[in-house]
Amino acid sequence: MSFEKLGIEPRILDILKKAGFERPMPIQSKCIPIIRQGKDVIAQSETGSGKTLAFAIPIMEKVEQGRGVQALVITPTRELANQITKEFLKLTAYKMAHITNVYGGVSIEPQIDSLRSADIVVGTPGRILDHLERRTINLSGVKYLVLDEADRMLDMGFIDDVERIIRFTPKSRQTMLFSATIPGPVHRISQRYMRDPVSIETEKNVKPELLHQVYYDVRENEKFSMLVHLLEKEKPKLALVFCGRRSTADAVARNLQINGVNAKVIHGGLEQGKRERVISDTHSGNVHVLVATDVASRGLDIKGITHVFNFDIPDKRDDYVHRIGRTARAGKSGLAVAIISDPDYDNFRRILRDNPEFKVVDGGKPEFRRIPFNPHAGREHRGTSQYGQRQHSRSGAYGRGGHDERSSRGGHGGYAGRGRHSEGHRRSERPSGRRY
Repeated sequence: MSFEKLGIEPRILDILKKAGFERPMPIQSKCIPIIRQGKDVIAQSETGSGKTLAFAIPIMEKVEQGRGVQALVITPTRELANQITKEFLKLTAYKMAHITNVYGGVSIEPQIDSLRSADIVVGTPGRILDHLERRTINLSGVKYLVLDEADRMLDMGFIDDVERIIRFTPKSRQTMLFSATIPGPVHRISQRYMRDPVSIETEKNVKPELLHQVYYDVRENEKFSMLVHLLEKEKPKLALVFCGRRSTADAVARNLQINGVNAKVIHGGLEQGKRERVISDTHSGNVHVLVATDVASRGLDIKGITHVFNFDIPDKRDDYVHRIGRTARAGKSGLAVAIISDPDYDNFRRILRDNPEFKVVDGGKPEFRRIPFNPHAGREHRGTSQYGQRQHSRSGAYGRGGHDERSSRGGHGGYAGRGRHSEGHRRSERPSGRRY
């Protein structure tokens, strides 16, 4: 299948070719013809599957400049709102349209000004509701509604907000719902607000045979030391390190920086400008390790991830699946590593039980040096892209310690904190050493 066979306008074809898109991705080849016919669509697809163009192209073909807000895209995160807006902006070389993105964490006044002439709005639920309450956005003319990452919006507690927003749009609209999974509440939304939707599902981007999974069972206060050891051993081109809480992610990133690893952190607690700089640095290849909360397992289209490290094991199966699904994409192999200790056993065992297709290998007990981990490490450091080359912090080996956030478990890392285990501590049942 080629873009030409999809019947796309020649000028859009030129834009796609200049952007390096040679052939449509499966989600695009399946969705574009259906959406162009005006039918409602439920598409089950992952982040990075190319779904943005699947709805952006037919919407851009139909909107008319200066007719008010005709298309509304609701998405769970600021990063996704920015990424979707950029994809729409690429298509404005084909047809002029005013695209506005609205999300929290930034001043609302520029958004109010931009909404006065908006044809397409991309935004997060909370900020869209803010504008509705202020009457600075009018959705009565919406013809095309997109619910992107619907299951993620459910996980983040936005589903009621999404329903409130939908009620401000005309019942005659065309609705497109994109979601990696279709849990019960998402299915109910489709039944309640969609008209005879066409269901579309594509193959997973991640090929199981290309995704290698391994776990290392260590004491809780050895997790950071093991992480550094594995980064030195693997030397990933780009790694994602997932932490359960913002405070843990901050602490892990700062300690990696102190130990000479070119690491940055991203989570929902950062100011928008800083989040955008981190993403830009990652896309440009200036970051080798990105420490993140689950905001990055979904919604961030970051290509070229070679390694995923789970510093904490999530309690939700889907969160774990989405995390490890960030590598082994586009026909390339990837490695997913779980660093587990006593508090992780129950979650990890449950995830393996619910995913019998996973083949997770016990990594054994490699020798590694114990590295101090300080949850109060200072922000000042001298970064380097060379793994394992210890750099000296300007404020000493442990940093200045001016931040009072603590690790979510208090004992992560090498010698900083006693952790939960002592030599005589009886550990709870661990996963067996067999292959899963």
